[in-house]
Amino acid sequence: MKKFTQDELDTFNRHLQGIPPAEVIQWVIDNCNRPVVTTNFRPYEAAILHACTNILPAIKVIWCDTGYNTPQTYRHAKEVIDKLDLNVKLYMPLQTAAYRDAIFEGVPQVDDPNHAEFTRQVKLEPFQRAMQEHEPDVWFTNLRKGQTAFRDSIGILSYSKDGILKVSPFYHWSDEKLDKYLVENNLPNEFRYFDPTKVLTNRECGLHA
Repeated sequence: MKKFTQDELDTFNRHLQGIPPAEVIQWVIDNCNRPVVTTNFRPYEAAILHACTNILPAIKVIWCDTGYNTPQTYRHAKEVIDKLDLNVKLYMPLQTAAYRDAIFEGVPQVDDPNHAEFTRQVKLEPFQRAMQEHEPDVWFTNLRKGQTAFRDSIGILSYSKDGILKVSPFYHWSDEKLDKYLVENNLPNEFRYFDPTKVLTNRECGLHA
């Protein structure tokens, strides 16, 4: 997909606000070559996975599993994968959780000097490995306004640190609208989710900011 200037991005983001997510996804799919959608199966992820696979059933779904998900999240992931017949590409840390438990003595707190290395091992390195292997020109995400200060500063379209076009079709949607979407499309949701790298829900983990 062609590289947009910041002015073009700003113009597109103004025009795309209010456009149904399916239309945004269709427009992007029609103009790109190697799209992927990423997921961690946190709450409301079924929406972006459903919307993308409705238009491109075989789209690559990159799941970077930290290994620290709750049992409920793993069961939810299996349900969504089976229901939508997802083309999942699974990436996990190179080190085991047992190794990190021994080296870091558990999950480091955010103010622990080991937290940065822990985050690199469980999230950043698997994600970078996935991107290097699949070389996407478009990255669909379920980022939404109001989640973090950084996410409030972007839009439906933005660029990753590596220059990949990120597309967040549900960017302006509220939880209430997504609840309705899930019900209308008979999709599951799961709120018992844990991200060991973020600690606080309004803190970025490093993939996006």
